[in-house]
Amino acid sequence: MTTKTTEATATPTLELLWVNRAWKAGKHNAFTDLCYFRQRYYLVFRQASSHHSKDGVLRIMNSVQGKKWRTVAVLQNPVADLRDGKLTVTPDGKLQLLAAAAFHDKTRQAYQSYLWHSTDGKTWPEPQAVGEAEYWVWRLSWLRDQAYAVAYKCGSDRHIRLYQQKASAQFEVIAPRIYAEGYANEAALLFDNQDTAWCLLRKDPDHGQLGHSLPPYTHWQWLDIGCRIGGPQAIFTTDGKMLAVVRLYNETVRTSLVTLDQSSGELTEIMALPSGGDTSYAGMVLQQNKLLISYYSSHQGRCSIYTALLRIQA
Repeated sequence: MTTKTTEATATPTLELLWVNRAWKAGKHNAFTDLCYFRQRYYLVFRQASSHHSKDGVLRIMNSVQGKKWRTVAVLQNPVADLRDGKLTVTPDGKLQLLAAAAFHDKTRQAYQSYLWHSTDGKTWPEPQAVGEAEYWVWRLSWLRDQAYAVAYKCGSDRHIRLYQQKASAQFEVIAPRIYAEGYANEAALLFDNQDTAWCLLRKDPDHGQLGHSLPPYTHWQWLDIGCRIGGPQAIFTTDGKMLAVVRLYNETVRTSLVTLDQSSGELTEIMALPSGGDTSYAGMVLQQNKLLISYYSSHQGRCSIYTALLRIQA
């Protein structure tokens, strides 16, 4: 593991303002995401009996300041475990939820990704199947009025591919194999102010990878980040730094904020959040210089959902 602690004078400097346990009811709460919609924060996570149980539902909550939360919806599928919900806001002002269904009966199909839309965050009509069977569409990101999504192949022939969402809301494959070494799976997808696409990729049990591509995003270059990661999510700060939240495995397992050097791929740990054991899968919302993070952890017993507010100082 080649992570290192940043010097106090390095940028960005983060100040942890508070950490709050947002939800602890139930046996296992995990796999969070976060967005800001109509003057409120929205949080989604899976609630279930255990990490790999078949009874997962998606709980959606909202909050004005990110500290006190109330449930506004619970989504479930009677024939599947719902996992890895991801929230975004569409250009036309709808709240969009992407998640994967792991079917109980896998004789015909094991996995399918779905997309829900809501105008108020409370009412969620029936979802639309997106992507292909057995491809886990992990995260969707908007570049102005165009959406892109990364997915990983479940089962044999491991690889990740890139989709573009068309006007019909269907996903079209634009790059069928952007990475195909080892067990490549979860990925954070984001775009810089020059429209370059960046992908922070989990690759178990090996080192994670940082990839980038210019439009039309069909050819990718990759860098080894120097350590193993899990549950990646990343944003760009206002001054263009790539800031991510990942699970780190050296010493003790923890959820940490890290930076990525875009020229070398090197990962640098900045701050470990209160966490341990079964942990990670963060959501991130940056508002001016305030960063709200959601994540889950079992360091206080059963897996609970946490939110943390940080100030980014240039």
